Amino acid sequence: MARIYPLFSSSKGNSTFIGTEQGGILIDCGVSFKRLTAALEVNDLPLSAVKSVFITHEHSDHVAGLKMLTKKTGVTVYGQKRTLQRLCDTDKLSPESRIVEMPDKPILSADCEVSCFNTPHDTIQSCGYRIHTPDDKYCAVCTDLGHVTEEVDSALTGCRLVLIESNYDDYMLRTGNYPLYLKERILSQNGHLSNDDCAVQVKKLIERGTTHFILGHLSQDNNRPQIADRTVQGNLAEFTRGKDYLLGVAPVETRGAAVIF
Repeated sequence: MARIYPLFSSSKGNSTFIGTEQGGILIDCGVSFKRLTAALEVNDLPLSAVKSVFITHEHSDHVAGLKMLTKKTGVTVYGQKRTLQRLCDTDKLSPESRIVEMPDKPILSADCEVSCFNTPHDTIQSCGYRIHTPDDKYCAVCTDLGHVTEEVDSALTGCRLVLIESNYDDYMLRTGNYPLYLKERILSQNGHLSNDDCAVQVKKLIERGTTHFILGHLSQDNNRPQIADRTVQGNLAEFTRGKDYLLGVAPVETRGAAVIF
């Protein structure tokens, strides 16, 4: 039975496990090896369950613990070509690591078929991942994008569950203490997805059949879980929560809960 474990989700660290106690894949490793292994333990997941790691991009909140993880386990790292090259150039991987560039077609790992799609973000290369699980269900992890492109929209369509970015509340960001250059970066087409833009995309996906949503990568300075939740739900007036869709917010750090989809 397919499960997704949002282990860490915020602007300070991100990592998601998809699979079971017997095996699965990790999307990003943006916290220390010690914190990652502790989070897995809280969820009754042995470290050996992590069969591979898929990296979305090279920002530290997605790769901070990657070198130690690869050193300790030798797990294979997948990613886009330029992302992997940057990780190698900046010493973010163990020299013994096996790295694999994502091909144009889905690859098989831990009995899951995994494909990537490009996301617009201010980095050398950035992507989200679409996963086809062994029990014939689709899910996607899609964060760190300034806007929803046609490619992103297409990749999310048809998924039963989507972990989607709801990074900031527009009012909190614009009136907050961040310097102007940082506000402009976040607000840009290559920045992050706002609660409002996330709400628009969630509605589109519900109309196409997606039923499970996890709001992720919330800014701890420019957002609150209750605000993100309220904003998205407020755009779904014609649907009934709990009947037409399920909606949750990924915790900053796991409390030991998985979503079955």
